[in-house]
Parts: sequence; structure tokens; C-alpha cells
Amino acid sequence: MLEVESDPYSLFVFITSEMTKQKCTIILRKFFEQIDIDGSTIQEHCKFFVDKARDDNKWLLHNILNFLQVQKGRVQKKEISGATLPNYIKAVKLFCEMNDIISSWKKITRGLPKARRYADDRAPTIDEIGKIIEYPDRRIRTIVYIMTSS
Repeated sequence: MLEVESDPYSLFVFITSEMTKQKCTIILRKFFEQIDIDGSTIQEHCKFFVDKARDDNKWLLHNILNFLQVQKGRVQKKEISGATLPNYIKAVKLFCEMNDIISSWKKITRGLPKARRYADDRAPTIDEIGKIIEYPDRRIRTIVYIMTSS
């Protein structure tokens, strides 16, 4: 087992939730792959990144912005939604905060697209309700009638 003080990855996975730990680690791996960091394991990637980021803050800002630019491109191609983009930032930000790497997060998040916080829901039209009721199962008709009347 590695010491927490000397290993940046151990500090990063000091998160309580196992699910959060897995998701953030996956995003962090993608980040390290994109910025082409030396090392074969995630621990080596983390160590190299922390050492380089503490020495050169411009390098850190440049790589984070490039990573987010690629993710913004994925949003524009509709590969991911705009609401998913903050999750990518949170994982990198958490890693930096846990390893005492200071960066201007307001500057980084300023250029991100705003995500919709509502669904594209609407009430069904009379024609749509009629089409559902045509289904031969009587149970469906009963459910539809109850839902539309309430």
C-alpha cells in the first residue's frame, strides 16, 4: 500500500463513494491519454502530472483547456450532452484540489456551453392518445384513460 502523502493517486481516490471513484478515475484516464503523459500506470501518470503542473501553471491551463475543447466538440457532435460536460471538469478539478494544484477554475469554466436543466416533455396530443388506445390489450386502454383523466 502506498503512502497517501507521497502518492497523488491515493489522495485522489480518497473519495467516499465507490461509484464516484470509478467514474472520476475513468475520466482522469481519458484526460491523461489525451494530453499524452509519460508512464504506464495511472499512478505514474498522476505523479508526472502533479510534478509538471506544480512547476508550470501555463502548461496545466493549456492542457485542461485543450481537453475541454475536445469535449465541447463531442457536445457539438451530439456524442455527449451539454449537461455531461461539467462531470469532466469535476474529475480534473477534484484531482487538482486533492493534490494542492492551484488553477483558475473560473477562467476554465467560462467558455463552457450552458446545459438545459429541463426535459423536452409535453402532453400527448389527442391523435397520439387515440393511437395508443388502438392497441389490442385492454389493460393499456385502462391505464391510458386513467392517466389522461388525472
